Amino acid sequence: MFSTLHGMSRSDAQLAQEALNQEGSYRFPAFSASDAVTLGLSLRKRFRASHRHAKGKGLVISIQSIAGHPLFSCTVGDLGHFSGYADVGLDSWSCLEAMINAVKRTGHSSFYVEKGANALGKTPKQMGIQEVPVQGGAFPIWLENAPICPVAVVACYSGSSQDDHNLVVTSIRDYLNKILRNSEAGTSMPVPSIAPPPRPESRSDWNLPEVTTVASEYTRPESLYDGHDDEH
Repeated sequence: MFSTLHGMSRSDAQLAQEALNQEGSYRFPAFSASDAVTLGLSLRKRFRASHRHAKGKGLVISIQSIAGHPLFSCTVGDLGHFSGYADVGLDSWSCLEAMINAVKRTGHSSFYVEKGANALGKTPKQMGIQEVPVQGGAFPIWLENAPICPVAVVACYSGSSQDDHNLVVTSIRDYLNKILRNSEAGTSMPVPSIAPPPRPESRSDWNLPEVTTVASEYTRPESLYDGHDDEH
């Protein structure tokens, strides 16, 4: 039985290649702060509905721009809860930041970095990536028309490399499919119409009196020199 399970398992090289293919397939047409919040809430909802959360596991979520600006941050579970559930450790955020830094450093998902290093028989430190170990759960956000570098990083940490990676990738895949369905159905945000500029008012609209000059009523004022020509 164990030999059969061993034959069904995939190698680190195969897992790394699969993660690389996912990075190339799941790219956004655009990514805004609103997308980050929607995606973050989706991650939270999915984890709360999972069997791992039901067994007492906790999760930390962070979505940042590639420059490090926080777009979404959330903790699922409490370390000091009286039930003992949701074991969010004090080092959870430190592990999450290490995963995010690995994505920023390499441009690849932390799961790809982990499995790629394992396939080469090296540690992240030996590969010059970082000092601390790397595990799956952080994924780069690429734009379809911007192959230079990722624009953001989506990351979650619960202590399970494979599960955290699958949670992030599945949430991104479903969110992209939703965007595609909305665009095909034409349910995107309508473009606001721009009202034409107001027409300049004519003089008749101002109700100003017309100024008329009648030649017969106009009399030139007398000059001091009037009548002097008669004396000469």
